[in-house]
Amino acid sequence: MATLIRATCRDCGDVELGTSDLVVRLCEQTEGGTYVFRCPVCTTPVVRPADRPTLELLVSSGCRLEVWRAPAELTEDRPPGAPFTCDDLIDFHELICGDDWFDELLTSRRRDG
Repeated sequence: MATLIRATCRDCGDVELGTSDLVVRLCEQTEGGTYVFRCPVCTTPVVRPADRPTLELLVSSGCRLEVWRAPAELTEDRPPGAPFTCDDLIDFHELICGDDWFDELLTSRRRDG
């Protein structure tokens, strides 16, 4: 007998899914979790937060479990220097609009260090 799970799509409301339609995602560092599915009505991807008991119930019902780690960049110290600004983005955009942008970028990098 297939297990049916009721979940909510933001656009379609309550929908019924099978255990193979959901994926439980658990962060290894924080133990925070979500479940993910594609709405069977509108096909929109849906991500919902869930507490530990809900995640355990979904996994014990047969949903696939994915354990993931946050990228190291989220916990590393920021490199020294000023933060990247909108002006920096505009300067970069103007740089890559030119035909010799790569040569200019290499020259700029060599001058800086």
